[in-house]
Amino acid sequence: MSIRPRSFQGVRRFVASPRLRLAAPVLLLTLAAATSAAAQVYRWVDDEGVTHLSSEKPPRGVQAERLDIPGATRRTAAAATRTASTGSVAAPAPAVSPARQAEREDLLGRLRTRECVIALEALERKTAGAETTSAAEIKRLKQTADLNCSDDPTRRRQQEEMALQLRMANSPACDEARDRLWTMLEPDSGTPREQLRRQQAYVDGNCTPPVR
Repeated sequence: MSIRPRSFQGVRRFVASPRLRLAAPVLLLTLAAATSAAAQVYRWVDDEGVTHLSSEKPPRGVQAERLDIPGATRRTAAAATRTASTGSVAAPAPAVSPARQAEREDLLGRLRTRECVIALEALERKTAGAETTSAAEIKRLKQTADLNCSDDPTRRRQQEEMALQLRMANSPACDEARDRLWTMLEPDSGTPREQLRRQQAYVDGNCTPPVR
């Protein structure tokens, strides 16, 4: 877990203490090493409600959720702790490796697909008149889809198919199918095994959301 001071003023007060001056350089090196090498993705929503995802930091003043790839921060923090305990000077943090960069891009791609599919499903549902909506909401959904859906025709078709699957999974038909399966799974239901298997296969094949 990364170690973060509440403010830089707090760090300066810590450094100013005569008893702790010798420990200050070690603390600052620990803080730098614990945060610099983590592979991160940033997620934020702009003033119009459009969801943005990027491996680059958002514009100054924008509140964003930072998503760390599991493992990177923990390993770096452990190395920083060893440096602090030995009193040695920490080497500069290495650049993000190609493997870590690929991992970050994979995470970013999966997050964008999720936002794309959710936006496409909601856009189809609202433009079909299934729900009350507004021009502003339609515009927001289109912008989110345009920003996060793939430009590659093959990948875009896959995302549109996932949106249809998500709509089916959220439909009343699937709610009924899941309720029926739950009833059939009751110990005293007496449902034949083959009928139970068919119902389970239907739910698994048609009513499992592709994204959550």
